[in-house]
Amino acid sequence: MFNTILSRKVNRQKLFKAKLRYKSNQKKIGTSFESIKKRINYTNSMKKVFGIFAIALCGGLVALGINGVVNKFSDSGSFEEMQSKHAKFASLIEDGGKGYGFDFVKVSEVSTPAVVHIKSHFEQVKSSNPHGGGNGQQIDPFEFFRDHGMDFDMPRGPGMAAGSGVIITQDGYIVTNNHVVDNASKIEVILNNKRTYIAEVIGVDKTTDLALIKIDEKNLNFMSFGNSDEAKVGQWVLAVGNPMNLTSTVTAGIISAKGRSIDLLRSEDNQYAIENFIQTDAAINPGNSGGALVNVKGELIGINTAIASQTGSYTGYGFAVPVNLVKKVMDDLLKFGKVQRAVLGVAIQEITQEIAEIEGLKDLNGVLVQEVSEGGSAQKAGVKKGDVIQKINGVAINSVSGLQEEIGKFRPGDKINVQVNRKGEAKVIQVTLKGLDGKESLSMADKNDENTIKGVEFGNLSKEEKDQLGLKNGVKVVAVGEGPFKGKLQVGFVITKIDKQAIYSIQNAKSILSQADGAVLIEGKNVDGTDAVIGLKLGE
Repeated sequence: MFNTILSRKVNRQKLFKAKLRYKSNQKKIGTSFESIKKRINYTNSMKKVFGIFAIALCGGLVALGINGVVNKFSDSGSFEEMQSKHAKFASLIEDGGKGYGFDFVKVSEVSTPAVVHIKSHFEQVKSSNPHGGGNGQQIDPFEFFRDHGMDFDMPRGPGMAAGSGVIITQDGYIVTNNHVVDNASKIEVILNNKRTYIAEVIGVDKTTDLALIKIDEKNLNFMSFGNSDEAKVGQWVLAVGNPMNLTSTVTAGIISAKGRSIDLLRSEDNQYAIENFIQTDAAINPGNSGGALVNVKGELIGINTAIASQTGSYTGYGFAVPVNLVKKVMDDLLKFGKVQRAVLGVAIQEITQEIAEIEGLKDLNGVLVQEVSEGGSAQKAGVKKGDVIQKINGVAINSVSGLQEEIGKFRPGDKINVQVNRKGEAKVIQVTLKGLDGKESLSMADKNDENTIKGVEFGNLSKEEKDQLGLKNGVKVVAVGEGPFKGKLQVGFVITKIDKQAIYSIQNAKSILSQADGAVLIEGKNVDGTDAVIGLKLGE
């Protein structure tokens, strides 16, 4: 019995202890659960904080990344990777076939085949005297490269000048500068593929320093015209030419100014010269004259003409004739043999602050009409002294050179709208332009006079005629009038040499004959293709 009671007591104690342990464990478990819940809540809170921070951080990095793409290369990675990122900016920009963006490689591929190397040969060496420019600068109109082995002081002797030209049609018409080919006895044109041709002068214009020449070939690469009026200061451009006889050279820069007048072309016998150059910092050196100024679409926007330099080489200033003026001059030379020059018939002056105050003008826009020519286009239409010309056919005018270029795009007989400010009131006046001869009609160049000397009229040989006769050079006799050659030369006779000098052009033949004194020896081919040598005295 006692043992039974003792056993029950021990069991009750064990049971009590077990209950105490259970409660203790239950309390501990409860504490554990609360701790875990608190930790979970804390973790979730931190996740939210870190999530917000992460989003902000990502946004910042994206913003920094975009800014880095626009402004500079990434600081990490190899040079090749950095160049690759940069190349994305310089790669071809798809523009619906309209342009090449900033891919200078593509622009160069388009333009270089259409730019030629010109070598002009002279019977008499002309010295190149630089013209004085503003601010003590020298501006050399004959800045094309010359043979350094020549003695420039010699009054006569073989000479050569080199420049550039731009093919503008697939059948061989080429635009260049007048000073590159002026008075040349032989004009040699070398294509980008090294093929060589002898060019014929179609026409020249001293007022714009432009010339149109032609080679006898077909299916040539040519450059399309752009719109120089749309060109903006700061835009990228390429200068393509042959500086220092280094053929097919491309340099890059920007349009640094427009409407530049550098008093380069004007002289007593060239008072109607037009100077409204595009200025560029693309490197232009001796030999670039007549070359192309090209926009990023691969379009021709100017003909490189001059440099401003105290050394005769590039110092950061180059000047090009705007292509919109070039187009008009080339069309005139092709259709009429000479430029159809229209004039407004006014003397004008740019408006300064002082002039504006004297004339009572509210702003400095436009150009002031100082005088109106008696019987000229402007007077006939009603333009008056004191008017301020502001626009020509909607194009804003703010300089003398700008007005000259704009009028230079038209021909005698064309009607233009001239907007003037007359005492504060805007007026639009329609003006019918006249030519330098005071007429509103067009006229053809007298080719007979240009191609004739001592009673003989010459003509150029075609490629087919040269091939048929087996000749590489020569000019043919088109007509023979009164003079020393009458009865001595027949129409159709081809002159290949005069006094042992090869003849390549009409200008070449005229130049030699004009300087010949006494007897001359003429070699060539008769109409039937037989060789002939004729000696005669010019005094007979």
